[in-house]
Amino acid sequence: MSTIVKILFALSVLTIGNGCVVPQAVPTTEANSPLTHGNVQLTLKKGVTTQQEVLEKFGAPNIVTHDSAGQEVWTYQRHATVAQSNSSSTYATIILFGGSSRSSGFEQSQKTMTLIIKFDANKMVSDFKSMYSSF
Repeated sequence: MSTIVKILFALSVLTIGNGCVVPQAVPTTEANSPLTHGNVQLTLKKGVTTQQEVLEKFGAPNIVTHDSAGQEVWTYQRHATVAQSNSSSTYATIILFGGSSRSSGFEQSQKTMTLIIKFDANKMVSDFKSMYSSF
């Protein structure tokens, strides 16, 4: 009998050891956009940066207009929705009895970046403003 008890004890210890938590997070991916607050501050210099340099760094603007003074105004807008989900499950058994639990979550945020650049008659940056929001 003691051999059977030892075997059952060993099996129960192994079975308890099989209880596990397996987190399964879906990685968040964001498009690599050069239009970030840091890139704006590093790239744009009033009276130094040309229209061509802006075009090469940030691409074509969303809107092109002229202000009341006749300066060309470029507007860039980028919107991103970032979603992340995760789940975990736990399972454990002791001889013939077992139990499991499961949990999951979902998180979503939105980010908006707006950049307005004014160019003088020589096609140089004369002024710029950037706005960033996240909610």
